[in-house]
Amino acid sequence: MSNERDSQPISHVLWIDLDKIEANNYNPNSVAKTELKLLQTSILADGYTQPVVTFYDEERDMYTIVDGFHRFTCCKINKEINRRTGNKLPIVVIKKDINDRMASTVRHNRARGKHSVEGMSDMVFKMLENGMSDAEICSELGMEAEEIIRLKHLTGFSKLFANVEYRTAWESDKQLRLRKEYIDGNDKDKD
Repeated sequence: MSNERDSQPISHVLWIDLDKIEANNYNPNSVAKTELKLLQTSILADGYTQPVVTFYDEERDMYTIVDGFHRFTCCKINKEINRRTGNKLPIVVIKKDINDRMASTVRHNRARGKHSVEGMSDMVFKMLENGMSDAEICSELGMEAEEIIRLKHLTGFSKLFANVEYRTAWESDKQLRLRKEYIDGNDKDKD
């Protein structure tokens, strides 16, 4: 069993200088600026949690990316990420021919899936209930305020406020309680 596990690429993560890594010339995946910025935020907050998948070309002494081009890009363009990693990227190496590498790229891209609207709506509602502000959620999830509003309405959140004047900055019970505690605490300081 340990030999099988040792043969897995993840068992052999390497930190390689960025100048020894290059993009492939066939990846059909692209990421919008907003998602790239969110990926940078993720790497800054959590670090690299997944290595970049590469193929090693012995003749050229270069690693070609199979999956992870955007994680590579973040390290290249974000000075703080680059500083933290020492201009290196965590990689694993697979040994496959070009057709298998192209198939692998597509599998990696498609296997990530997409977030369901209902799932995102439930998660945002729970984050609000746990005391996060709309602005904090927007920052942490790379969302616009309008997206938060739409997601709130999907959960039936607006039904809770059926007889209340509409505002874009709805607050959960926990948010209201925290604000009241803050105000009460400041009032005591004035006495």
